[in-house]
Amino acid sequence: MEVRPGYKRTEVGVIPDEWEVKPLGDIFEFSGGFTASREQLSSKGYCYLHYGDIHKSEKTFIDVQAEFLDIPKLEIPLNRVSSRSILNDGDIVFVDASEDDEGTSKHIVVINQPAITYISGLHTIVAKGKDSSLDNRFKQFCFQTADIRRQFYFYAVGTKVSGISKTNISKLLLPIPSLSEQRAIATALGDVDVLLGALTRLIAKKRDLKQAAIQQLLTGRTRLPGFKDEWEMMRLDELAEIISGSTPKTSEPAYWNGSIKWCTPTDITGCSGRYIVETERTISTDGLASCSAQLLPVGSLLLCSRATIGEIRIAGCAICTNQGFKSLVCKPDVSNEFLYYKLLTMKSQMVERAIGSTFLEISKKETAALELSVPEHDEQTAIAEVLSDMDAELAALEQRRDKTRALKQGLMQELLTGRIRLG
Repeated sequence: MEVRPGYKRTEVGVIPDEWEVKPLGDIFEFSGGFTASREQLSSKGYCYLHYGDIHKSEKTFIDVQAEFLDIPKLEIPLNRVSSRSILNDGDIVFVDASEDDEGTSKHIVVINQPAITYISGLHTIVAKGKDSSLDNRFKQFCFQTADIRRQFYFYAVGTKVSGISKTNISKLLLPIPSLSEQRAIATALGDVDVLLGALTRLIAKKRDLKQAAIQQLLTGRTRLPGFKDEWEMMRLDELAEIISGSTPKTSEPAYWNGSIKWCTPTDITGCSGRYIVETERTISTDGLASCSAQLLPVGSLLLCSRATIGEIRIAGCAICTNQGFKSLVCKPDVSNEFLYYKLLTMKSQMVERAIGSTFLEISKKETAALELSVPEHDEQTAIAEVLSDMDAELAALEQRRDKTRALKQGLMQELLTGRIRLG
């Protein structure tokens, strides 16, 4: 392929002429962390970075001063810790082991201008800059391109656990723009991070508000305007017909891959919304007729009674289930959405009623005997509408956050390879 003017072909792809390519070993000195187990950590002592906290973090940096109270601590004489394991502002910490290839490139950049004592721990590789060729904010983004991740995957070794050594990390090649362009790139990507942070906080706030609304509205502690009638205590089988699922013979090909959606608990846990319309497997009409499964109408509640007891979704299409369900077809005066939200608050009660040695399961009899307080139909509908609106708002915010993340990923790929230049 022809290289356009102003660009050159390098080991890491086509980059601007004036950019350099350097192995990380020319930029950083690498060392290991101080070994301490999770059990040794507490709320007292020096700040300590456990490799598991890097794996769990959605960020690529940690602000020690801002996050001081949340950082685990280790009580230990500081003279036992090598100075190379003490983290300073601008240091980068990589994990040296991961359960999958994706995790081998996990890292954080340390923001620590007050020089708070911060110890890098077990299964970490500390990278300390040899010079000032990389801007500290630029470090938060420059290891996230597809090319850098491919290099990590290439050098990672192991089967059940992927590991990478200090020697191999030092071989990774990094394209490096001028400091002024690094700062411009970091500012642009940092602005997107600010937006992402604001969306994440707003989503957390909305989730808390929804949880509070569930606690108040579904117990009758708070009533919506216009409703005063007493709530009635009823058994679940008074509110809905309870239907068990079944599985056709797996050895009979004619029973499978038909037009009927066939739901398993895995389909339920893999569905993020209230309504489920897709399943991994389907069965035929002959398959349905061969077993005791029933075709459930749209709006039925698919309640897991085995494995993930209490997980529930609403059927967005005609569907049948395997035997891991006690599905509910609501009676005419019962709002299926109200009952959906109400049952979400009763998972612990279902688990308490479950029995079994190989796996826990709540029986049809015990499911039917669940007692719950319910208002009359109009109030059920009104409560469900409030909670449904909150769900819709949350879904819209989460979609916006996900689109912003995708935008950042694409922008990062373009800026960090020089395909897009900032003036």
